[in-house]
Formats: sequence, C-alpha cells, structure tokens
Amino acid sequence: MVMRSEDGYEIDVDRDRLDVDRVHHWLSTDAFWALGRSRATVEQSIRASVNFGVYDADGSQVAYARVVTDLATFAWLCDVYVDRGHRGRGLGTGLAVAVRDHLAPYRLKRLMLSTLDAHGVYARAGFVPFPDPGNLMMMSFAP
Repeated sequence: MVMRSEDGYEIDVDRDRLDVDRVHHWLSTDAFWALGRSRATVEQSIRASVNFGVYDADGSQVAYARVVTDLATFAWLCDVYVDRGHRGRGLGTGLAVAVRDHLAPYRLKRLMLSTLDAHGVYARAGFVPFPDPGNLMMMSFAP
C-alpha cells in the first residue's frame, strides 16, 4: 500500500523500504518513550509489526509509525515519530489516518494508542479518549 499526499509525501507499508538506521536514531535519541532503545530491539519490533514509513519527494524517510496487531481483533499504534524538520505539516495526522484506513478492512474491535501530548493529532484521525480508563491495566518487564 502506498498513499500519496498532495504535498509530495508518500506513506508506505513496505518494510524493506524503511531506513532502519534512521528509525533507530529517532527513537533511541529523540523519542522520550524510547530513549536508549537498542538497535536489536528496534529491529525486532519492526519484524513483529505492521510498519508505516513516510517519504519525501526525493525518497528520504521523514516519519515512522508501527502497529502491533493480530489483524483480527486488536491493534496498538505506537512509535509514531516525525522528523523535526518535517513537523507542522500534518504528517502525524496523515500517519494516523493511513493506519486507520489500512486497518479498517480487518474490522478490528479496537485500535488503541497512548499519547502524552498529541491528543489533537490523533483526534483529527478519529481517535477518542478511552471511555473507561480505570479498566486498563498494564505490566512492565523493563527495568
């Protein structure tokens, strides 16, 4: 699947097209939720996910998102990152819309995400606050 925007960007789910070095750099050095994430962890997460790359007119990757999903009932949108030089152009919302549209045919019960400060970005793609956040639980194995 390749989606093209009017301003020359492409969103593609081709895993082989990803610039893994760039994705690792973004996540491990500039994404507060993934600081210090190892290259091996980034590679494994890419292998086990549906990945979305955003590419500018010259083919350079400028944004990334991945979805952890069984493609039957549930999906988790995570690791959404837009290069600092390309922010403010709607790429975050464009990624969220591309994820939504890509997953729509699977008729999943739930597509979730967690955000600290980008609620408006995701709301423009149709995301809403979780109705019963008190029902959610989690466990972490990370130190």
